[in-house]
Amino acid sequence: MNFDRSRFMDRELLDPARVMEGSYSTTSSAVHNESSLDFLKNPVDLGTSIMAVAFDGGVIVGADSRTSTGVYIANRVSDKVTAVDERIYVCRSGSAADTQAISDYVTYFLDQHRAAYGKPSKVATAASFFRELCYHNKSGLTAGIIVAGWDKTKGGQVYSIPVGGAILERQFAIGGSGSTYIYGFCDAYFKPGMTRDQCEEFTAKALSHAMARDGSSGGVIRLAIIDEAGGTRKMIP
Repeated sequence: MNFDRSRFMDRELLDPARVMEGSYSTTSSAVHNESSLDFLKNPVDLGTSIMAVAFDGGVIVGADSRTSTGVYIANRVSDKVTAVDERIYVCRSGSAADTQAISDYVTYFLDQHRAAYGKPSKVATAASFFRELCYHNKSGLTAGIIVAGWDKTKGGQVYSIPVGGAILERQFAIGGSGSTYIYGFCDAYFKPGMTRDQCEEFTAKALSHAMARDGSSGGVIRLAIIDEAGGTRKMIP
């Protein structure tokens, strides 16, 4: 997707709801005429198990790594955890093209926001940008988003933005097709006030359970720990 950067030069035009109007389509094109390759006509889907947990001083985000095109596994080691700012990360579920596009837009918005105000953006600001894009384009997007990060105002924060564009601040959030298998596990084992290490273990265990049950989730577990110092990534085979 090509960015028309001239549209962002005026700060009054920094409106996520207007950016994608008339410039975005989720329609996939066929890549082969043979019926034996019909599965390739399906858009790449993240399938997905995603999760974020807040602790005192930061957040843990995690996701599986499988992407699929219908029944075909397109990528076993994709990265569904995307940094949109130094201390703000997003977990993506739904259409890979949709979520990559809106993540690119929000990254650009946050760069402009930092340049305009001379300081890092708040996590709530990033979540609001995602919400605007998802809500005002809900008829054409398939995107379930978890925004998580750290800022000086509120510390570690987690925002869930399901398909349709609602926004909910939570102590922890899960999403994607694999999340349906772990609601009970998360309710049973999440405890307010858990330490960083406890949250990391909780996230890894929950994702491993989701990946074991959900046919659209798999691969490796990718984690990111975000605090005042920035983001640190881990991979669990």
